Amino acid sequence: MKKDIHPQSYRHVIFEDTTVGEKFLIASTVDTKDTGKWTDGKEYPLLKVEISSASHPFYTGTENVIDTAGRIDKFKARASKKTAKK
Repeated sequence: MKKDIHPQSYRHVIFEDTTVGEKFLIASTVDTKDTGKWTDGKEYPLLKVEISSASHPFYTGTENVIDTAGRIDKFKARASKKTAKK
């Protein structure tokens, strides 16, 4: 590998899929302030993501609903108000 071609912030980072709890250790330049322990006992920067290949329906072959912003509840509330008016 050529020397001095990667940014200074290029290091190993733990990516944690909060949907299924799966963790990946990947080299990245992502900026994060959290840290977490990996299986080797060392601490690495930690980035929490809502979806990854461990939980995405394309990779898992299963369909699941991930609603972290409460969008489904808001829609159901609006829909129930409309049906109540009729």
